[in-house]
This record gives sequence, structure tokens and C-alpha cells, in this order.
Amino acid sequence: MAGGPLSSGVNGEDRGAGGGVPELPGWLVPRPRLTDRLARGARGPLTVVVGPVGAGKTALALEWAHTRRPPGPLAWVSCDGRAERPQVFWPRVTQALRAAGVDLPESVAAGEGPLFVAALAAALNARDEPVVLVLDDFQPAPNSALAEGVTSLLRHTCGLLRLVVLARRDPPLHLHRGRLTSDLTELRTADLAFDDREAAALLAQHGIDVPRQTVSTLRRRTDGWAAGLRLAAMSMEKHGDPDRFVTRFAGDDEAVASYLVEEVLDVQPPGMRRLLLTTSVLDRVNAELAAELCDEDAGRHFAALVRENSFLQPVGHGWYRCHQMFADVLRMCLRHEAPGLVAALHRRAADWLDEHGQLADAVRHLLAADHWDQAARLIVHRLAVGRVIGVTRARLPAELTRVRTEALPDEPEPVLLAAAAAHARHDDQVCAHHLERAALLVDRLPPGEEDRAARCRLAHAEIRMERLRTRDAKAARAAAADAEAAGPRLPHGALAQCPEIPALTLTVRGGDELRAGCLKAAESSLTGGLKAAGAAGNGALRRDCLVELALLEALRGRFRAADELTGLATQPPLPAWTATEPARATLHLVRAWVELARGDIRRARHELARSDAVLRVLPDPFVTAVGALVAGVACAAERGDGPAAPIGAVSARLPRSVLRSVEPACAALLRPGRAGRLPAGAAVEQLQRTAAPAERLSVRERDVLDRLAQMMTTEEIAEELYLSVNTVKTHLKSVYRKLAVSRRSAAVRRARELQLL
Repeated sequence: MAGGPLSSGVNGEDRGAGGGVPELPGWLVPRPRLTDRLARGARGPLTVVVGPVGAGKTALALEWAHTRRPPGPLAWVSCDGRAERPQVFWPRVTQALRAAGVDLPESVAAGEGPLFVAALAAALNARDEPVVLVLDDFQPAPNSALAEGVTSLLRHTCGLLRLVVLARRDPPLHLHRGRLTSDLTELRTADLAFDDREAAALLAQHGIDVPRQTVSTLRRRTDGWAAGLRLAAMSMEKHGDPDRFVTRFAGDDEAVASYLVEEVLDVQPPGMRRLLLTTSVLDRVNAELAAELCDEDAGRHFAALVRENSFLQPVGHGWYRCHQMFADVLRMCLRHEAPGLVAALHRRAADWLDEHGQLADAVRHLLAADHWDQAARLIVHRLAVGRVIGVTRARLPAELTRVRTEALPDEPEPVLLAAAAAHARHDDQVCAHHLERAALLVDRLPPGEEDRAARCRLAHAEIRMERLRTRDAKAARAAAADAEAAGPRLPHGALAQCPEIPALTLTVRGGDELRAGCLKAAESSLTGGLKAAGAAGNGALRRDCLVELALLEALRGRFRAADELTGLATQPPLPAWTATEPARATLHLVRAWVELARGDIRRARHELARSDAVLRVLPDPFVTAVGALVAGVACAAERGDGPAAPIGAVSARLPRSVLRSVEPACAALLRPGRAGRLPAGAAVEQLQRTAAPAERLSVRERDVLDRLAQMMTTEEIAEELYLSVNTVKTHLKSVYRKLAVSRRSAAVRRARELQLL
């Protein structure tokens, strides 16, 4: 491959040792977005282009040198990487400067020590225009004479030397100083990555025309790595189906593997090579985890590894990610060289990640080691089943739902995980079967394992609640009761990091309390469920709580608040409604009641019809009875009847407490006393008989009230408004006094009635 486009454009082969700029290759892909940055960087003293082998550093610098106007004469020096010696390097520099037209006195003819560097700096300072010096593959050791000499030259040329360094690792030129003074321009691996347009241009050079989606897939698989794209293009020239080739192209491709093993892996010292192979099982690595997987001696190489290897990219907080294709090659080599070590490394990584609170990564490694039963125990004991069945913002690996579960061990945890996976796949029959078996296995746990039994029972209840809450309210309430019974048997604070469990429990309990007529208890449960669902990142539960609260407000005759809650339930970022959700019936019912309060009987009947359509498929006796009440009120309004008729028609189907609450609302709706359309807004105005507060709320009190309506805690309000907690409490007391209430929920409700929110 020597001399071809891959070597000369990516590795920088076919270059002179020092002197004129190498010729611009005809196959080069134009990258103006990067040459612009190089041109701007050359206006300052130091520009570094750092990237792994094959990243296109040399090709980019050549494009810039030939297509842009440097600020002065441009000298190009091709170095020998780590093998560069001062006695060879400095003559190359002087030769390149003279070849570029820089007049150097005879005193700078030869040398390599501090006196020579001082003489060269003096000669450059005597010029009227700057000089650009490109050092390609410049990789001296830190604190070496060569590194110190170039640093000294740069420091003593008063900005007349514009140094451009191309290297596979950070050159030891005190880069931190340049960052502090803004005298440094950096282009790194992520900057050098090809975008989709550039990748398509590269493929076109090889006569390959594929759809944009295929180009994007290839670019993602290669991480935009120039050499990987070029190697893929060469292989695609010989492949009859380029699209299919791209779906299978990875680091284990023979051409890619041979290239990376020869250029990168085989040139590493033994300790560094072993560290690379051992940590290749990880998606992300830091120094502590690297030491855990290797012995302490190998772990000590980690700092040098990340410093000298551009294939490892920082992702923040001391963590690094290996380039995708290089990671593929490393894993392939590890499987070939030490196949028996792979599972043990995954297990060791899982233990460390679990201890450091990274459950998803720990589970992923256990699955990679084929320890599905241990992954199940970890998930159940960490109370993380909700992350499998989808009731949390964070999810566990999707591989969990695809694991075969025909031969499960006689332990509750794997069976519970199988049930959760089946629910995530929407396989209800299999889920029910596994739940039944898991219940038997939990009951058989021996004495002395009470904590394990409590965690298993809680997981069992959580799966049942999520499975049943939209289809069987009574069974879901029984599951919620089981969850509430299991919670106190866990260590104190165990549920603190699992907001999805109280979110589910409170939502189910609140719905049951509402249907039993316990309106105050339902309000408390649903409000708590709403807040917990927000903490868990569960939009569906938040939406259901909002709809149930809207129904509760409608039953109390507070139609403005009910209308606002239904509006919140249908707005992003909450998920869109589907046809199989029972809460849609409640949503349309509340909307019907609100339209009736506005005096629009036609629209109220339309919403009732939509509610009935859902109820025919997904029955809810309570919502059906309330719907009959709303329909009766509409008929009574048209006929001019009193409120007793519609209430009497459903009195046997609704709890007495609900009837007592709803009677004033019906009376207000029917008070106009004439058939036909009610005056628009008349009922709403009659239901909001309270006067405005005697004192206006201040701007800051309105801010606090607004966040109170968002279910934020006192501490959260203080943090968002940059106030102390005590100041927020003072504002709350003032709000309560002005609104003549004593509780948060009452303040929010009263504010909505007065249109303060």
C-alpha cells in the first residue's frame, strides 16, 4: 500500500526529510472548514493538529499549505516520530527554512544546543515578516533536549515564528501556557473526523454512489476516521452490494485490522499493549477501573497510555472512550490471544461498576460474560426492575429483553427479570406465566433471607402494577398494597433512589381512592404520584396523574382548574396518547364537563361520545357513571329540569361522598333555568364566587406561586430563584395569607380560580 492514497494522504509517507512542501495529492478530499481553522491558527505562534494514525493530519496540512496564503514563507520538516534525534532534527530545520527562502546567517549553519537555538531565534527575530514552520510527526519525549529546544525557540522568537505541529499525541511544548494566553490553536481527533458530506466525497473518488443513509451509517461506524473510510471504500469497489457491506463493516475487517495492528498495536511496549487489550472490553475506562482489570504495574501505564494514544478520547471526569474501530480490533486480538480471559474481565468490570453506582454498565458486562442470572439478581436487589419495564427515564440495556429464558433456574430473580423482559416486549401471556412462577419461588425462600424476599416481592408488585394499572384497577390496587407492605422491610433509605416505585404506587392508590370517593386522600396520593413520576422521568404516569386530578377537580366543580390540568396532560414533553390508554376516556369526560360549564352542549356531547368509544373497549365503571351524570346534566339543561334528575339517575353507581361533592356543581350548571344553550361562561362564573385577594401578590410572590404549581419543593424553589430557603418560606406565608388558604394545594387551586397562574 506504500505510495498509494492511503499511505501518502493519511500517514504522511512519500515526503521529503526537510525543505519544500510535499506535492498536493490529486485524491485529496477538500476540507475547507478545517483549512480555515488552520489559516486562522497560523496567525498565532502555535497550532497543533493531534490525531491517531490515519486521521488525515498530513493531508489537511498539505491542503492548507497549497490552497491558502500563509502569513510568510512556509518551511516543512518531516520528522521521525519518537526516533527523532536533535543532531538530525536541527539541520533539517535550517535546511527547510533556507529552502523556503529564509535567509539565515552562516552562524546558524549547524549545531543543536542552547547556543544554536539562541542564534536561530536571533536570526528569525531580525526578519520583518513571520516564518511558518510545519513539523510533521513531531513526537519528542517530554523534558527531552529536543522538546526543550523547540519550546525555547518558540518562546524567544517574539511571535515571528508560526509553528504548526502534526502529531499522534500532545507535543511536550507547554500547551497549557498557550491555552491560558489564547496563543494556541488546537485541532484534535473529533475535529479531524469526516462529516457525511466529506465521507460521500471520499466514496465518490472510488466510484461509489450510495444513499445518504448508507454514508451516514459508514461514517458512524468509522467514527469519521479517514483511514477507515478509505479502507472501506477500497473494499466496496470489489463488493457487489455496497449497502450490505456497510452494515457489516467493523474493526474486524481484515484490511482495517491488519492496518491498525501493524501501525498501532505492534509498536506498543509490552505493558502498554497488555493494558490496551485488557481494557478493550470496556466502553469507557478511567485509571481506577484500568488498575482493577489489570495488575497495579499495568495500571501505572494508564496515564502514559492516554497521553500517547490519540485513539483514546476524553469524555469528561477522567473517563476515556476508545475509537470504535480500534476497540473492535483490540477485542478481536484479545479473543484470539486470551479467549479464557474475556468473561473474567467482564465480571471484574461489572463488580467495580456496580460498587461505583453504574448499574447499566455493570449489567451490560454481566450479559457479555453470559451471567444472565447474576444480572437478574443485581437488578432485583438494586430495585431496578422499573428500568427494564420502562417506568424510569434511565433504561437498562435493551439486550435484556432479547435473552432466551426457556431454561430459567429455580430462583426468583431470573424469573422476575424474565417477566419484566416479557412485559417490555409486550408479551403479556409470558409475563403472567413468569409472575406466577416467581411468586411461588419467593414463598419458598428459606428463613434468614427476609431482605432478599422483600426486594423480590417489591419487584413482583412493581411489574404487576405497571402491567395491570391500565386494565384491572382492583388487581393493580392489590399490587400497590403489596408494594407498600414490602417497602418497610427494606433498609432505611433503600427507596430514596427509586422514585418510579412510589410514582407507580401513588398513582394506582390515588386512582383507587378517587373511585372510592375519598377525594382528599386521592388528591394527596395523585399529587405525590405526579411529583414522583417527574423525578422518575415517566411522562405517561405524570400524564395519568394530571388527568385523574382533572377529574377530581371537575367533581368538586372547579372546572377552570380541571381545564388547565387536561391542557397540561396533552402538551409536550409528555408523550402522545395512544388508542389503548384508558385515561383517554377520563380526559374526554373532563373536557365534556368543561364544555358544558362553558355553555357549549354540542361540543360537550362530542367529547362524551369520544369518552364512550374508549370505554367500550376499556371499561371503567366509575368513569362510565360520571359520564352518565354529565350526559344527564346536558339533557336537563336542554329541557330546563332541576339538578335532582341527573344525580338521581346515577346515585346508586357513585359513592355518596362523590354525590355530595358534585351536587353543587350540577346545581350551578342548571341554575340558569332555561332550555337550550347556557350563556357562555355563566356556570364557571357562578362556581367561582370567591373574590380577588385584598392585597396584590408581589412579583417575587408570583414567582414562588408559579413554581409551587409545578410541584417544586421549597428547596428547589430556593435554588431556582437564587433565594434562601427561609426567604422562600416567608414568601409562602405571605401568599397563603393573601389568598386566605393554609396549604400548598389550596394555594395553587385558589390561584387558578383567580387566574393568577
